[in-house]
Amino acid sequence: MSHPISVLLVHTADERRAALVNVLREGGYHVLGPCPSAEEALDLCAHVHPDLALVQPDLPGSMSTEHLARQLRRLGGVATVFLVDDDYPAPNTLVDALPAALLPATVTDATLLATLDLARRHAHALQLASDPDARFFAVTLDLLCFLDFSGYFRRLSPAWERTLGWSLGELLARPFIDFVHPDDRERTLNQNRAVRGGGQALGFENRYRCKDGSYRWFRWNAAADVDQGVIYSVARDITDAKVAESEREELIADLQRALAEVKTLREIIPICSYCRKVRDDDDFWQHVEAYIVTHTGSQFSHGVCPTCYDRINVNDVPS
Repeated sequence: MSHPISVLLVHTADERRAALVNVLREGGYHVLGPCPSAEEALDLCAHVHPDLALVQPDLPGSMSTEHLARQLRRLGGVATVFLVDDDYPAPNTLVDALPAALLPATVTDATLLATLDLARRHAHALQLASDPDARFFAVTLDLLCFLDFSGYFRRLSPAWERTLGWSLGELLARPFIDFVHPDDRERTLNQNRAVRGGGQALGFENRYRCKDGSYRWFRWNAAADVDQGVIYSVARDITDAKVAESEREELIADLQRALAEVKTLREIIPICSYCRKVRDDDDFWQHVEAYIVTHTGSQFSHGVCPTCYDRINVNDVPS
């Protein structure tokens, strides 16, 4: 290979860690780490892609060793070799993580290096196949992801870290639905089931939580490879467009209210305070009856109100 073989060392035993680093370096490997926990290992892998991983089981933290191995495999075929202590309970449970090898912690240096070499050859073949994808993921500005049918991200482009503030390791370590806005989760899970069933997500929108507690709007296009059990997706951050749309709707509402006020003002009838004539649209003064008949089509029937009737009667009484 044209580049140094890198080994991610995830190990917590201080008395053995330094010796392992020396053995690996003398064997020509570039050592990444050592990382004392699975979480820190995934954070490191988000920025530097290792060829191999040498892992001590029963690590501290909330993530199991098996889950770490699965996530490393999803990152692009990182082969994992486990160093198992003699008293480690039920080492067969690690087989579910599909390790490249299970070795006793007391393995000789020669056997360790030979095992890593075999695992490295396998990892190299996988890396050659994934290099174009890795370059594309590294330079794209879009939010690209491979999502396992299990509900975990298999691979994410660096744009996710820039957009949400979470490290790629943090995003890979938890189910994707944990990052979705609670009000959008039911819709999102329904859409996810539809895609896993052979459908497509076209223009699907939901909100993702940033590390600072805020939310960003994403618009998704996605399709599934059912045979591989993975959903291939691309998302666009449409938060700014959503804000602009909200501001535009608010402006339209303000304009509609302003137009309603103008209409109300236009319906105010200018009337003379003395003769009670009304000014029409052509600036002519008309009697109220004529103005109303012209503008409404109403007809008048004349009578006398009680007040005027009493006033007229009083005035008509002979002195």
